[in-house]
Amino acid sequence: MNDARKRFAPAAERNQQGIFEVLQQELPPSGLVLEVASGSGQHAIAMAARWPKLRWQPSDVDPSALESIAAYAAEADRPNLLPPVLLDTSAPSWPVSGCEAIVCVNMIHIAPWTACLGLLAGAARCLPLGAPLLLYGPFCIRGDYTAQSNIDFDRTLRAQDPAWGVRELDDIEAAANPLGLRLTRIVPRPANNHVVVFRQAQASTPGRVGVSRQGAARRA
Repeated sequence: MNDARKRFAPAAERNQQGIFEVLQQELPPSGLVLEVASGSGQHAIAMAARWPKLRWQPSDVDPSALESIAAYAAEADRPNLLPPVLLDTSAPSWPVSGCEAIVCVNMIHIAPWTACLGLLAGAARCLPLGAPLLLYGPFCIRGDYTAQSNIDFDRTLRAQDPAWGVRELDDIEAAANPLGLRLTRIVPRPANNHVVVFRQAQASTPGRVGVSRQGAARRA
């Protein structure tokens, strides 16, 4: 059935495999996963199908995105996929008070820096010790945008809105550390994107991590 509420994002289809390869290694075997900024809902549907033992909570700040997610969810009819919730990362409280993992795809570069800070603060509130916050998108890593295309993309974003832009990972880490979130992994993905993994601090002493070369690929 064709539902006019459903959005379709080609990028969500292209990047699924690269993201899911990392999620397979980082997600817990059971529990609740909160997806922040679910957008069209394509990822939520695919993740719920791929990991049926996990409960998936999609969310977004955009009411039209929530409608799209709900339309996809109704069509998929997955028992482990929860109804989407309105979530503004910068709000002092979230509709989800606890979860075993948080996934956020392609948000922080097309939102104000306050949205990223709110995401980190919310993750610190919601995640138990050792639980992951997984971010996907383009990053500037230790001053390296990794490709000219990311530099060009950053300029385009800032021209659209000065509050947007490809984020420097050092800045994210500096904001995350006081909240108890430690950077544990950086995985290059196709098209000069990365999956970045933070975890709630455990007893072990955190350290700086290098960039894993697993799965590195350049934009075609």
